[in-house]
Amino acid sequence: MEVADTKTVQVENILIAHHFLKDVVVHTPLQKNDYLSEKYGANIYFKREDLQHVRSFKLRGAYYKIKKIEEEARIAGVVCASAGNHAQGVAYACAQLKIQASIFMPQTTPKQKIDQVRMFGREFVEIMLAGDTFDDSAESALSYCEEQEKIFIHPFDDFDVIAGQGTVAVEIMNDMEEPIDYVFGSIGGGGLMSGVSAYVKNLSPNTKIIGVEPAGAGSMKAAFAEGGTVALDWIDKFVDGAAVKCVGHHTYDVCRRYLDDIVLIPEGKVCTTILDLYNKHAIIAEPAGALSVAALDNYKEEIKGKSVVVIISGGNNDIGRMQEIKEKSLIHEGLLYYFIVSFPQRAGALRQFLTSVLGPNDDITTFEYTKKNNKESGPALVGIELGNRDDYEGLLARMTQFGFNYKEVNNDLQLFGLLV
Repeated sequence: MEVADTKTVQVENILIAHHFLKDVVVHTPLQKNDYLSEKYGANIYFKREDLQHVRSFKLRGAYYKIKKIEEEARIAGVVCASAGNHAQGVAYACAQLKIQASIFMPQTTPKQKIDQVRMFGREFVEIMLAGDTFDDSAESALSYCEEQEKIFIHPFDDFDVIAGQGTVAVEIMNDMEEPIDYVFGSIGGGGLMSGVSAYVKNLSPNTKIIGVEPAGAGSMKAAFAEGGTVALDWIDKFVDGAAVKCVGHHTYDVCRRYLDDIVLIPEGKVCTTILDLYNKHAIIAEPAGALSVAALDNYKEEIKGKSVVVIISGGNNDIGRMQEIKEKSLIHEGLLYYFIVSFPQRAGALRQFLTSVLGPNDDITTFEYTKKNNKESGPALVGIELGNRDDYEGLLARMTQFGFNYKEVNNDLQLFGLLV
């Protein structure tokens, strides 16, 4: 079935999926956010897919796909590959339908997501960790699936999965009482925004659909630029729910037709948004779930006076990552810097650094000598959190003024990776 020839059928598929799923998934709330509405001079609404049964929209597509092939799947068993959320959706569906599943996940998957898959799938799932990225684990899963003659449940590049994810848009359109000017949503493989854009654009052609990707894994943006799907040589795995080297062929076709723009968001900006969502709105969003909110700054002029729906796609965030998230946020905001500092060979040099070089609101977060001998005068790794980002130039000037030779580590990716 080619998307280009199925404009009406695509909408009908999503409505059929909605009928199948309405008693299975949570009809997640559409909440107006007063703080962001005031900040941007717009009407900002959150579609809270972080409140879904498995804390992400992925349940919709996984359950619908497996339900459509239920009898066949019960005989053969199913296989999937996922960085976490699709795995949870498959696990939940298989436990409900009593179907055996083999679930492949990257070795880098947060422990919280692995534990959730076990909890939702119970005795019906077997978890296999393979590779460092989704693409690596997908390769292993496909080989295993072929060897064992099982059924592969693709996380995004499948029309039934796309239709299931599109039910998010059915709820949005049913719940929204005013015309929608913009919809923002995250893109990993493209399943969510394929389904959402196909449904919304056919009911409301003037609504702008904005896809959002992490800057370190902009595979849909690259596909748009190349005129077809392209595998990226390298991706940053931090936004694990959207870290995909190559989007799907079907999802690319649908997104190419319906998306109005794709925004790339730096990982540090995603971290700042995660912290803001938690501190200001008591929302626990995973990195991929915060992408769409982070993109509002990129459209702050265009959305003034408009009605905007922002899909928070997932809330499976491992609490163990919060220190890393805070650090990435501070670096992005220009508040945290790391230096290799060579302390002068004189008495009281360290005291002078603390009293004369640091500003009154600055703080040392890290201090480690890089050599175990000659500690009194050796180089040290020093992490400094500024009270104000504008204090940076003054800090550098004072280090030079008082004779502290330094090398900034933030701007040297290789050195940063080795030392921080």
